[in-house]
Amino acid sequence: MSQGLGGEATLRPKRQLTLPAEICAALDIEPGDLLELSVEGRVLTARPKKAKAMDALQEIRDSFERSGITEAELLKSGRSMRRTMSRERHGG
Repeated sequence: MSQGLGGEATLRPKRQLTLPAEICAALDIEPGDLLELSVEGRVLTARPKKAKAMDALQEIRDSFERSGITEAELLKSGRSMRRTMSRERHGG
């Protein structure tokens, strides 16, 4: 198990925190990025939302690998579905 980064942040009067630069670098986050916050007991966890999205994307990739569907089959199916939807919406 790797040792985590630590640091301190002061809660400002408007309930704002400034994260240390090293923590932002380790999380690959920048000003304006969204963080997902959760509390368990008295422990606050902040997780970059883009990390959650990347985890979801990896799960989708894993699902396709398990299904045996190739990328080419997926693209072909997507094109077919777009044509069908377009005909339904716009006629033709």
